[in-house]
Amino acid sequence: MIAEAVRDVVGPEAVTPFRLHVPQAEIDRLHRKLDDTRWPDDGPVGDWSQGVPRPSLQRLCAYWRHEYDWRRCENWLNAVGQFQTEIDGLAIHFLHVRSPSPTARPLLLTHGWPGSVLEFRHVIGPLTDPATHGGDPDDAFHLVIPSLPGFGFSASPAVEGWDLGRIAEAWAVLMNRLGYNRWFAQGGDWGSVITRMMGERSLGGCIGVHMNMAFAQPRPEDMDSLTPAEQAFLAQAAHYDQQESAYARLQSTRPQTLGYALTDSPVGQAAWIYEKLRSWTDNDGEPEDALAIDEILDNIMLYWLPARAASSARLYWEGFSQAFALPTGEGVPTGISIYPRDILRTSRRLYEGVGVKVAFWREHTRGGHFAAWEEPDLFVADMRDCFGALR
Repeated sequence: MIAEAVRDVVGPEAVTPFRLHVPQAEIDRLHRKLDDTRWPDDGPVGDWSQGVPRPSLQRLCAYWRHEYDWRRCENWLNAVGQFQTEIDGLAIHFLHVRSPSPTARPLLLTHGWPGSVLEFRHVIGPLTDPATHGGDPDDAFHLVIPSLPGFGFSASPAVEGWDLGRIAEAWAVLMNRLGYNRWFAQGGDWGSVITRMMGERSLGGCIGVHMNMAFAQPRPEDMDSLTPAEQAFLAQAAHYDQQESAYARLQSTRPQTLGYALTDSPVGQAAWIYEKLRSWTDNDGEPEDALAIDEILDNIMLYWLPARAASSARLYWEGFSQAFALPTGEGVPTGISIYPRDILRTSRRLYEGVGVKVAFWREHTRGGHFAAWEEPDLFVADMRDCFGALR
């Protein structure tokens, strides 16, 4: 057993503490597999144009094998507050961190692929206890941070149908089960689409949403008046489609086939994620320019240890067609933050053009796809300013 739920309440709606313990035999097995890796040749190029260069990945994996300490991450997760509950027949793992402030408001944070609940590690303190982090106690939040189905230590769906809309409905159930009837939601990557759906449907008492990845395809009447910035956004989207989206097409069509390779090879799983951490962050050429190497490996471990390569990829099979649906313009007030190195961006004009009620809009000069992880100070300020206007 990698983890266990300690049940205090009996029944399908029980919310139970969740304690993580990875047997040393699993760590030893990982080390043996890293030692036994059969590496490909370098190929004809020395840069990232064909994928992760062998020297970069060998450096990462050497650190993983000889210096990385999983227990540090494990201890942090156990200390921060992990829980589990069953929703619609599926065991959902989540972090729940309550603020000491009596005026704190509930906030749901949703990650995407290839991220995890660890994306939010550096914003938990400032958001739940702003008074000890140079902020106003009235800006405090109670945080709920679930692992997507088939990710991390949430169970993997055994039946079809767990698409983004179903997850949005499950998250509303989770918030209500925790006693929150009026709450905010935030997300990036898959989390942005799930969050948008919760807001559009006003699910479970959601009263405001924020996303750090937003894209709106221009309407035909917009095409003759695109600004230089909007033209750049569309060029970036075309580059993503042509050069960066092969992973998504594979995961949305053959997740099981991919899963055999990544589940058996830690180097393969690391490379699959490491490449995106380089492509999607605001860095100077290497992922470690934007993210700490230990935190990169912590995140990879949440895919490797519970064998989530195939199950996390299946979310693309279930939900990829929903990812690029236009916002409906319905529902609760919406906040958007735009980061320059995100994979998809848009302008306020285009986003509001479909009728969205934009209550907050901010464009940053640094940062990429993993906003809370890369730029926690900017992310925290956005949460305070966006939802402060809606309280």
